[in-house]
Amino acid sequence: MIETFEGLDRKLADAVVLLDLAEEADDAASAREASELGEQVDRAIADLEFRRMLSGEHDAGNAVVEINSGAGGVDAADWAQMLVRMLTRYAQRQGWKVDLLDELPAEEAGIKSATLLVEGPYAYGLLKAETGVHRLVRISPFDQNARRQTSFAAVTITPDIDEEIDLDIPDTELRIDVYRAGGAGGQHVNKTESAVRLTHLPTGLVVQCQSERSQHKNKSQAMRVLRSRLYDLRKAEADERAANAVERKKIEWGSQIRSYVLAPYQQVTDHRTDLKVGNVDAVLDGAIDDLIRAYLLQAGSQPHGN
Repeated sequence: MIETFEGLDRKLADAVVLLDLAEEADDAASAREASELGEQVDRAIADLEFRRMLSGEHDAGNAVVEINSGAGGVDAADWAQMLVRMLTRYAQRQGWKVDLLDELPAEEAGIKSATLLVEGPYAYGLLKAETGVHRLVRISPFDQNARRQTSFAAVTITPDIDEEIDLDIPDTELRIDVYRAGGAGGQHVNKTESAVRLTHLPTGLVVQCQSERSQHKNKSQAMRVLRSRLYDLRKAEADERAANAVERKKIEWGSQIRSYVLAPYQQVTDHRTDLKVGNVDAVLDGAIDDLIRAYLLQAGSQPHGN
């Protein structure tokens, strides 16, 4: 790190010398070279600053992503499925692996909930910026009168906890239910009870997994998600943020972090940073890097504890 800063300091000094030379000799070539060096230093410092935002205990690791539809009926269920696609596309752009561990379809369209496991470098550090309520405003494709509809879905990102971390979950604290995994019908319907639902009795946390054919593998994946959620909850309590965590659950869909407006105009607004993006289609296709970076940089620049 020291070598990096010393190298940037030398490069900046070279740029100043070139700039002085350009002014004295009216040398356009030296001016261009000074400008290029300055831009290189600027980009390097921006990257260093952003890297500093990803220095948390679990930032470099994998992430568990949970998406739940909220207020808005069938539009909210459809919106939740759109968010699954958006975050999956973003992960794929990063070169990460995405596994759909569980998905609960809604009655008419979309989903009630979904759980993803995202594996890749800094998956948690980047995706944690997406935690919160996401609001969609559009002309509803499910409304015969083509009225504008506002719908909500919640995204929760927790770190995928390494097995080496001591997190004791006694069997006596678990209720394990097995059931047949859902499917599209026909040959794809699982005729054995391979899906697993785990309930952590002391906290009421419920996780389920039906992505694997094996009940053993589904239980293993469900335990992985439960460890992630339980660790996040206990860490919040240790950091004296439990009250905030409870409040988030109570307010549910009352305070969105980001709005995606498709009608009467098109714009995505992150309410935490006030960053606005006009290309909504690109954002919904996973182009959320600018939104994530802006939030992480702002969060990292705030005093510790805020």
